[in-house]
Amino acid sequence: MTVLRPRLTALGRAQARPLTSERSWARHYRFRLIATDTLIILVSTIGAIFMRFGFEDTPTTTGAGFRVDYLTVSLLIAVTWMFTLAAYHTRDARVVGVGVVEYRRVVAATAITFGLLAIFFLVGKVDIARGYFVLALPLGMGGVLFSRWLWRHWLIKQRSFDHYLSRALVVGRFDDVDTVVRQIHQKSGAAYNVVGAALDTGKRKGAKKDAELSRRIASPEREVPVVSDLSGVAEAAARLGADTVIVAGRALSGGDFVRRLAWKLEGTATELVLAAPLTDIAGPRIHFRPVEGLPLIHVEIPQFEGGKHVLKRAFDFFASGVALLLLAPVFLAVAVAIKLDDRGPVIFAQERVGRGGERFRMLKFRSMCVDAEARLAELQDRNEGNGLLFKLHDDPRVTRVGRVLRKYSLDELPQILNVFLGEMSLVGPRPPLPAEVAGYENHVHRRLYIKPGLTGMWQVNGRSDLSWQESVRLDLYYVENWSLTGDLVIMWRTVKVLTHPVGAY
Repeated sequence: MTVLRPRLTALGRAQARPLTSERSWARHYRFRLIATDTLIILVSTIGAIFMRFGFEDTPTTTGAGFRVDYLTVSLLIAVTWMFTLAAYHTRDARVVGVGVVEYRRVVAATAITFGLLAIFFLVGKVDIARGYFVLALPLGMGGVLFSRWLWRHWLIKQRSFDHYLSRALVVGRFDDVDTVVRQIHQKSGAAYNVVGAALDTGKRKGAKKDAELSRRIASPEREVPVVSDLSGVAEAAARLGADTVIVAGRALSGGDFVRRLAWKLEGTATELVLAAPLTDIAGPRIHFRPVEGLPLIHVEIPQFEGGKHVLKRAFDFFASGVALLLLAPVFLAVAVAIKLDDRGPVIFAQERVGRGGERFRMLKFRSMCVDAEARLAELQDRNEGNGLLFKLHDDPRVTRVGRVLRKYSLDELPQILNVFLGEMSLVGPRPPLPAEVAGYENHVHRRLYIKPGLTGMWQVNGRSDLSWQESVRLDLYYVENWSLTGDLVIMWRTVKVLTHPVGAY
């Protein structure tokens, strides 16, 4: 889908209906976060007093030659907490509604708050009950994180209606600009509304072709006017009221252009953003290391061994063990339903390929008729799957109970035992069949560098509705960029997918 439609002769009318600018919506949104953060912190710190000491007279404690009541202590904690939340930019327009950075900053600010106060109370010889601290910390942090989660969902919903977005002007060569605009429009939480594009129409080889090509391309879904060439970017940004200028792709190689553009934007409220052409590389792997004015971008090479993977295995072992105990009644209920449906076996074991090409028997609750494997050949001409996958929306081999199990992914639960035994991980690439692996292109084998997962990027992004290419891209992105925090986010998103199934059949 192409999203550019130039209107070079109508610059002044390019945006007849201006959207709310970042300077306006960010201020109002920040005020809402401050109000809810303050309320939650006060309730949690004061509530911890009554939970620890009861509802009698306000308790007091002693310091270095003075007495102080716990209400004063709570006020001190609240003020310090609000200050650190502000100092860590947890309400910055650049992080709210995008990724997990906002949550990380809230956790870091909370840890710093209680660490500093612990040192202060120790130096001041203030005898604070440990039970009060133990209650106030998780109550406050959990409450703030939950409120931020609620506000984030509200913000993302608003952005799906083109509200609370920063107005962006994208600059660069036609294909680079087109790529950036498409990515922004495909992501509801991208935080930008592209109000214009400035194309490179200079004397370089291919520039004239780009300009002519851009005049013939339009999208019925959304129009983005081409409002300028590279020489008039700052003026176009001012005219459109752009909050952000995004310099895309190969335009970054013109270091002098970026520097001069930054000079022209000085004194304005417009931000300058560089969209580096680093495909499918997550932020934690990117580090900036300036050397004598030369901005070097250091990209960490993926590591598939080491402490991080040991920690992942420890988490898998503990979490899967607890899950097996808690879900035992569910296992029993599903097993009884399958048995009563057609009297066949409860468990279906299938050979899959794990880390490093090692094969293992993946366990599932049986959702198809007993002779499903033998009937596969007669259904091949009806295959609706993508690439090497066989999928059929109305597969006649699926049993009545199996349809319910598949819809809510209950058939996957026995794989928790595979995770406990170390053959799989809670989060990872989709476990492939040996026949699929045999047809892999060379780069696709990178999916086997880590253990396959019970859930993963493929499951929270559409599952069977994804194309083969998109499934591979998501799996390879996970293999090279995974983190324990990211795993927790995927697991949380999996819970949401299970309650609102998409692509499950």
